[in-house]
Amino acid sequence: MARVIAIVNQKGGVGKSTTAVNLAAYLAVGGARVLLVDLDPQGNATSGVGVDKVRLERCMYDVLVHEEPLESILQQCSIEGLWIAPATIELAGAEIELVAAMSREFRLRRAIEGVKERFDYILIDSPPSLGLLTLNGLTAADSALVPIQCEYYALEGLSQLVKTLKLVRDHLNPELKVEGIVMTMYDARTNLSQQVVEDVQAFFAGAEARRYIPEQVRVFRSVIPRNIRLSEAPSFGQPIVLYDARSRGARAYEELAREVRAG
Repeated sequence: MARVIAIVNQKGGVGKSTTAVNLAAYLAVGGARVLLVDLDPQGNATSGVGVDKVRLERCMYDVLVHEEPLESILQQCSIEGLWIAPATIELAGAEIELVAAMSREFRLRRAIEGVKERFDYILIDSPPSLGLLTLNGLTAADSALVPIQCEYYALEGLSQLVKTLKLVRDHLNPELKVEGIVMTMYDARTNLSQQVVEDVQAFFAGAEARRYIPEQVRVFRSVIPRNIRLSEAPSFGQPIVLYDARSRGARAYEELAREVRAG
């Protein structure tokens, strides 16, 4: 059965979609069968693996709102072993339409059950909010992976995120674990980046975070650098392993995939 990992952070611009696409790609390159589920109405993960959103007839909106089988929307990607459940802007309406739905937080979990045996990993790219789409991702997941950018406002919102994780554990998914924290947009030339890494480590070891997540939360050794090749790759619809496998960003995501595989 697949390991289901939700990639979450309610802040935008922290590298969620970049991490989802490239971690999924390197897990597939390593021989795993991987499904990438795009829960973000912006559809960045969808376009990031080369799927044309304009040509899609069905997407995750149909799975969540109309309860279409997840298998019916899957698209095979250019990397062998990698599939995507795509998203379009239509998914934005799901937040509103699901409000009155029965078992609204469990729609994705039920959908994933139908394909879980086909894959080794299912990665869920969540939107930059803590709304119903993100709750569906966390309810369906075995663990949550949190990208945090190495910038001044990195800790902003982390308190709310750990409270949300506890609420999901208490009421929706008691088995949810924290896969770990991955630091993104690291700039080795600045003292700020290293300070942010230390601040994040201190936050998750501190009393406030431990009130809600009592177990030790690991910060991955792999740190994702600021890298122009990583920024360029989505505009070509390619994961970094296809666009420039020798870049610093590629090596960082390859190492992150090794850490995730090691569990």
